[in-house]
Amino acid sequence: MKERTYVGAIDQGTTGTRFIVFDQGGQPVANAYETHEQRYPEPGWVEHDPEEIWENTTVVIERALDDAGIDASQLAAIGITNQRETTVVWDRESGTPVYDAIVWQDRRTTDRIEALEREGKDEWIRERTGLEPDAYFSATKVEWLLDNADPIKLQRMRPEDVRDRAEAGELCFGTIDSWLIYKLTGEHVTDVTNASRTMLFDIHDLSWDDELLAEFDVPAAMLPEVRPSSDDDHYGTTDPEGFLGASVPVAGALGDQQAALFGQACFDAGDAKNTYGTGSFMLMNTGSEAVTSENGLLTTIGFQRSGEPAQYALEGSIFITGAAIEWLEDLTLIDNPAESEALARSVDSTDGVYVVPAFTGLGAPHWDQRARGTIVGMTRGTRREHIVRATLESIAFQTRDVAEAMTEDSGIELSGLRVDGGAVKNNFLCQLQADVVGTDIVRPEVDETTALGAAYAAGLAVDYWASLDELRENWRVDREFAPDRADDVDARYGRWQEAVERSLDWARDGE
Repeated sequence: MKERTYVGAIDQGTTGTRFIVFDQGGQPVANAYETHEQRYPEPGWVEHDPEEIWENTTVVIERALDDAGIDASQLAAIGITNQRETTVVWDRESGTPVYDAIVWQDRRTTDRIEALEREGKDEWIRERTGLEPDAYFSATKVEWLLDNADPIKLQRMRPEDVRDRAEAGELCFGTIDSWLIYKLTGEHVTDVTNASRTMLFDIHDLSWDDELLAEFDVPAAMLPEVRPSSDDDHYGTTDPEGFLGASVPVAGALGDQQAALFGQACFDAGDAKNTYGTGSFMLMNTGSEAVTSENGLLTTIGFQRSGEPAQYALEGSIFITGAAIEWLEDLTLIDNPAESEALARSVDSTDGVYVVPAFTGLGAPHWDQRARGTIVGMTRGTRREHIVRATLESIAFQTRDVAEAMTEDSGIELSGLRVDGGAVKNNFLCQLQADVVGTDIVRPEVDETTALGAAYAAGLAVDYWASLDELRENWRVDREFAPDRADDVDARYGRWQEAVERSLDWARDGE
């Protein structure tokens, strides 16, 4: 009898690393998770230790396989999905990072972005990359590392200048997918979706852009090779003498939001999904056309299969949604995320309170790096229930901001929105989202859609799954939430927009 095989997915996120093993039906059969440290060395700075992330990756892979009684040789392939934009620079020979990873949330390069805008370079960057210039993306992070890693981490590396070593090809730059692929296979590779989030990549030509590299002074010699998201030629294989003890193809990679799009089977133009994690990310597949946004959305690569054109997407990036619920915990307004639903239901409204969770600025469609968190409308009668409900409503309102921009840019009315991520376990939020946006909210049975998308990409590359149609058949609905719009929903949304105005351009230098 043929030994049963599976596909594994590494889901390396902002707060932790997960490994999930999926069977032929797209069902999870093994799952392990490990958190890593969040480092905040200065106000607005966020860092991770790449070595800790790698160590946790080996731990969760071994634990998941052991718990399920699966041998690594039973893995037909491994796929990777990752927190996007987070930037690592490491020594090509030793594999030692020159500095901690600078996380996507990090704002240390805000001044650099504002300088680009003053120089009138924002439209040029937008045309090439599809991105709104922002400290969020990798370009200014790697530029900062090359300029500043020397005095900070000199003891960890050779004495030569970091930038000289980068130009000589002795250093590697990559997002977290590249870092993990390198550690797993020894290859320096990224996929088109992650490359499209660096602000160094021409999404139309599907190549690194020489003029952007010159602008940010990033040597081409330190860049990874860009490959399809589902790669028939594979990125590399694991070392049979390594921790897995088996030679397993690493054959798929997608940035986390594109992976969720793929895992939600949004393979056709007009299909849309929203993932509620630390932030929320709404993507709509626009097919083989890169639709330019006139409303503050990003144009990004959705996925690419070997030998096929890239599929593009419009994206609305909301920086803080699930993290706003964590903030409620931090303030002890709730004991755990599940409590937010009961508290929100315990009052009929927010009693005029609006929360704008712009803790790290505002993303789409506002793109204000100096916006800050705001609560308006409080009175002596305001209770924690009102603030909790207003925080949940802020998630729904931010999604409507993006949905309206997406409809205007694409000319496509949303016929439904597929949702995933931790917050969608909250039925109150799902119903609220349907009411505020005015469309069906569809929650799938398998909620680990990010990992599933990475598994699908890898599995297609090794013929574990034969076609996209097979993956469509795997997709199952858990519950749909139809809109039941109150008469005042548009008025409340209007007041939300006024609250957003009060949050804008708040932070000053040094704050």
